[in-house]
Amino acid sequence: MPGYGVKIEQIAVAGGDFEIRSLLDRQQYADPQGDAEALGISPACWPLFGLIWPSAQKLADLMQTWDVGTRTVLELGCGLGLAAMVVHRRQGDVTASDCHPLAEGFLQDNLIRNRLPPMKYVTGHWARANPDLGRFDLIIGSDVLYERDHPEQLANFIDLHAVLGTEVLIVDPNRGNRSGFTRRMGHFGFGLTETSLRTPHRDGTPYNGRLLHYRR
Repeated sequence: MPGYGVKIEQIAVAGGDFEIRSLLDRQQYADPQGDAEALGISPACWPLFGLIWPSAQKLADLMQTWDVGTRTVLELGCGLGLAAMVVHRRQGDVTASDCHPLAEGFLQDNLIRNRLPPMKYVTGHWARANPDLGRFDLIIGSDVLYERDHPEQLANFIDLHAVLGTEVLIVDPNRGNRSGFTRRMGHFGFGLTETSLRTPHRDGTPYNGRLLHYRR
Protein backbone atom coordinates (compact mmCIF):
# COMPACT_ATOMS: atom_id res chain seq x y z
CA MET A 1 0.00 0.00 0.00
CA PRO A 2 1.36 3.46 -0.92
CA GLY A 3 0.01 5.04 2.27
CA TYR A 4 -2.57 7.22 0.50
CA GLY A 5 -5.94 6.60 -1.14
CA VAL A 6 -6.76 7.26 -4.78
CA LYS A 7 -9.82 7.40 -7.01
CA ILE A 8 -10.50 7.21 -10.74
CA GLU A 9 -12.69 10.01 -12.11
CA GLN A 10 -13.94 11.20 -15.49
CA ILE A 11 -13.03 14.84 -16.07
CA ALA A 12 -15.02 16.75 -18.68
CA VAL A 13 -12.71 18.82 -20.88
CA ALA A 14 -13.32 20.53 -24.19
CA GLY A 15 -12.23 18.20 -26.97
CA GLY A 16 -12.96 15.00 -25.04
CA ASP A 17 -13.05 13.73 -21.47
CA PHE A 18 -10.08 12.33 -19.55
CA GLU A 19 -9.93 9.40 -17.18
CA ILE A 20 -7.84 10.65 -14.26
CA ARG A 21 -6.29 8.84 -11.31
CA SER A 22 -6.19 11.35 -8.46
CA LEU A 23 -5.90 11.38 -4.68
CA LEU A 24 -9.01 10.33 -2.81
CA ASP A 25 -9.38 13.67 -1.01
CA ARG A 26 -7.48 16.47 0.74
CA GLN A 27 -6.86 14.31 3.82
CA GLN A 28 -4.29 12.08 2.10
CA TYR A 29 -0.66 12.27 3.22
CA ALA A 30 2.32 9.93 2.96
CA ASP A 31 5.93 11.05 3.09
CA PRO A 32 7.75 8.15 4.79
CA GLN A 33 11.22 9.11 3.55
CA GLY A 34 10.72 12.86 4.06
CA ASP A 35 11.16 13.60 0.34
CA ALA A 36 8.36 16.18 0.23
CA GLU A 37 9.43 17.75 3.51
CA ALA A 38 12.96 18.22 2.14
CA LEU A 39 11.44 20.17 -0.76
CA GLY A 40 9.55 22.46 1.61
CA ILE A 41 6.14 20.78 1.09
CA SER A 42 4.16 20.80 4.33
CA PRO A 43 1.68 18.05 5.30
CA ALA A 44 -1.18 20.50 4.66
CA CYS A 45 0.06 21.22 1.13
CA TRP A 46 1.14 17.65 0.34
CA PRO A 47 -2.18 16.49 -1.23
CA LEU A 48 -2.80 19.62 -3.31
CA PHE A 49 -0.89 18.32 -6.34
CA GLY A 50 -3.09 15.24 -6.61
CA LEU A 51 -6.54 16.79 -6.96
CA ILE A 52 -8.36 18.27 -9.96
CA TRP A 53 -9.06 21.90 -9.07
CA PRO A 54 -11.71 24.05 -10.80
CA SER A 55 -9.10 26.42 -12.23
CA ALA A 56 -7.18 23.47 -13.71
CA GLN A 57 -10.31 22.47 -15.62
CA LYS A 58 -10.69 26.04 -16.89
CA LEU A 59 -7.09 26.12 -18.07
CA ALA A 60 -7.51 22.73 -19.75
CA ASP A 61 -10.59 24.01 -21.63
CA LEU A 62 -8.65 27.10 -22.68
CA MET A 63 -5.74 25.07 -24.03
CA GLN A 64 -8.06 23.10 -26.29
CA THR A 65 -8.53 26.18 -28.48
CA TRP A 66 -5.50 28.39 -27.73
CA ASP A 67 -3.15 28.94 -30.66
CA VAL A 68 -0.15 26.83 -29.68
CA GLY A 69 1.33 26.18 -33.11
CA THR A 70 4.99 25.18 -32.94
CA ARG A 71 5.68 27.04 -29.70
CA THR A 72 7.29 25.30 -26.74
CA VAL A 73 4.83 25.15 -23.82
CA LEU A 74 5.46 24.74 -20.08
CA GLU A 75 2.78 23.97 -17.51
CA LEU A 76 4.18 25.13 -14.18
CA GLY A 77 2.94 23.71 -10.89
CA CYS A 78 1.16 21.18 -13.06
CA GLY A 79 -0.12 18.84 -10.33
CA LEU A 80 -1.91 16.15 -12.31
CA GLY A 81 -1.04 17.95 -15.56
CA LEU A 82 -4.53 18.20 -17.03
CA ALA A 83 -3.84 21.27 -19.21
CA ALA A 84 -0.52 19.85 -20.37
CA MET A 85 -2.32 16.65 -21.38
CA VAL A 86 -4.72 18.69 -23.51
CA VAL A 87 -1.80 20.36 -25.33
CA HIS A 88 -0.12 16.96 -25.68
CA ARG A 89 -3.29 15.46 -27.14
CA ARG A 90 -3.21 18.27 -29.71
CA GLN A 91 0.38 17.19 -30.51
CA GLY A 92 1.85 20.36 -29.04
CA ASP A 93 5.44 20.58 -27.78
CA VAL A 94 4.66 20.64 -24.05
CA THR A 95 6.59 20.02 -20.85
CA ALA A 96 4.90 19.49 -17.48
CA SER A 97 6.67 20.58 -14.29
CA ASP A 98 6.03 20.38 -10.58
CA CYS A 99 8.13 20.01 -7.44
CA HIS A 100 6.01 17.30 -5.77
CA PRO A 101 7.87 13.96 -5.71
CA LEU A 102 4.75 12.03 -6.81
CA ALA A 103 3.60 14.31 -9.63
CA GLU A 104 5.55 12.60 -12.41
CA GLY A 105 4.29 9.13 -11.47
CA PHE A 106 0.65 10.22 -11.47
CA LEU A 107 1.14 11.99 -14.81
CA GLN A 108 2.68 8.95 -16.46
CA ASP A 109 -0.14 6.73 -15.20
CA ASN A 110 -2.79 9.12 -16.52
CA LEU A 111 -1.10 9.30 -19.92
CA ILE A 112 -1.36 5.53 -20.17
CA ARG A 113 -4.99 5.56 -19.03
CA ASN A 114 -5.84 7.98 -21.83
CA ARG A 115 -3.79 6.16 -24.49
CA LEU A 116 -1.41 9.08 -24.92
CA PRO A 117 2.31 8.72 -25.71
CA PRO A 118 4.99 9.71 -23.18
CA MET A 119 5.21 13.43 -22.40
CA LYS A 120 8.13 15.51 -21.20
CA TYR A 121 8.28 16.15 -17.45
CA VAL A 122 10.98 18.11 -15.61
CA THR A 123 11.02 18.94 -11.91
CA GLY A 124 10.37 22.64 -11.41
CA HIS A 125 10.91 24.19 -7.98
CA TRP A 126 10.08 27.90 -7.98
CA ALA A 127 12.49 28.80 -5.17
CA ARG A 128 15.48 26.80 -6.43
CA ALA A 129 17.62 26.54 -9.54
CA ASN A 130 16.25 24.28 -12.27
CA PRO A 131 19.10 23.96 -14.79
CA ASP A 132 17.45 21.14 -16.77
CA LEU A 133 14.24 23.03 -17.46
CA GLY A 134 15.21 25.42 -20.26
CA ARG A 135 13.15 28.29 -21.71
CA PHE A 136 9.69 28.37 -23.25
CA ASP A 137 7.52 30.40 -25.62
CA LEU A 138 4.25 29.84 -23.74
CA ILE A 139 4.03 29.30 -19.96
CA ILE A 140 0.71 28.28 -18.40
CA GLY A 141 -0.57 27.61 -14.88
CA SER A 142 -3.71 27.44 -12.78
CA ASP A 143 -4.36 28.41 -9.14
CA VAL A 144 -0.66 28.90 -8.50
CA LEU A 145 -0.85 32.03 -6.30
CA TYR A 146 -2.28 30.52 -3.11
CA GLU A 147 0.54 31.44 -0.69
CA ARG A 148 1.98 34.85 0.19
CA ASP A 149 5.48 34.13 -1.12
CA HIS A 150 4.28 32.72 -4.44
CA PRO A 151 4.05 36.01 -6.41
CA GLU A 152 7.75 36.79 -6.08
CA GLN A 153 8.91 33.17 -6.40
CA LEU A 154 6.76 32.48 -9.44
CA ALA A 155 7.59 35.70 -11.28
CA ASN A 156 11.31 35.09 -10.73
CA PHE A 157 10.91 31.50 -11.95
CA ILE A 158 9.02 32.61 -15.07
CA ASP A 159 11.65 35.22 -15.93
CA LEU A 160 14.38 32.56 -15.76
CA HIS A 161 12.49 30.23 -18.09
CA ALA A 162 11.00 32.72 -20.56
CA VAL A 163 12.33 34.05 -23.85
CA LEU A 164 11.90 37.63 -25.01
CA GLY A 165 8.45 37.09 -26.54
CA THR A 166 7.06 34.61 -24.01
CA GLU A 167 3.31 34.61 -23.38
CA VAL A 168 2.09 33.66 -19.88
CA LEU A 169 -1.43 32.45 -19.06
CA ILE A 170 -2.52 32.06 -15.44
CA VAL A 171 -6.05 31.05 -14.45
CA ASP A 172 -6.64 32.45 -10.97
CA PRO A 173 -9.75 31.91 -8.80
CA ASN A 174 -9.63 35.51 -7.51
CA ARG A 175 -6.98 34.92 -4.88
CA GLY A 176 -5.58 37.96 -3.10
CA ASN A 177 -2.00 37.51 -4.30
CA ARG A 178 -2.48 38.31 -7.97
CA SER A 179 -1.80 42.08 -7.60
CA GLY A 180 1.62 41.41 -6.11
CA PHE A 181 2.33 38.91 -8.86
CA THR A 182 1.37 41.42 -11.55
CA ARG A 183 3.66 44.05 -10.01
CA ARG A 184 6.56 41.60 -9.97
CA MET A 185 5.84 40.51 -13.55
CA GLY A 186 5.85 44.18 -14.56
CA HIS A 187 9.37 44.43 -13.13
CA PHE A 188 10.41 41.85 -15.73
CA GLY A 189 8.67 43.70 -18.57
CA PHE A 190 5.40 41.74 -18.71
CA GLY A 191 2.17 43.65 -19.39
CA LEU A 192 -1.20 42.26 -18.29
CA THR A 193 -4.52 41.74 -20.03
CA GLU A 194 -7.13 40.49 -17.55
CA THR A 195 -10.35 38.66 -18.45
CA SER A 196 -13.17 37.62 -16.11
CA LEU A 197 -14.05 33.91 -16.21
CA ARG A 198 -17.60 33.23 -15.05
CA THR A 199 -18.86 30.49 -17.38
CA PRO A 200 -19.92 27.41 -15.36
CA HIS A 201 -18.06 24.15 -15.77
CA ARG A 202 -19.44 21.57 -18.16
CA ASP A 203 -21.25 19.82 -15.31
CA GLY A 204 -22.96 23.10 -14.33
CA THR A 205 -20.73 23.87 -11.33
CA PRO A 206 -20.30 27.66 -10.99
CA TYR A 207 -16.88 29.22 -11.50
CA ASN A 208 -15.65 32.71 -10.72
CA GLY A 209 -12.08 33.61 -11.59
CA ARG A 210 -9.82 35.48 -13.97
CA LEU A 211 -7.49 34.78 -16.86
CA LEU A 212 -4.24 36.70 -16.32
CA HIS A 213 -2.59 37.05 -19.73
CA TYR A 214 0.93 38.49 -19.67
CA ARG A 215 3.14 39.44 -22.62
CA ARG A 216 6.50 41.10 -23.02
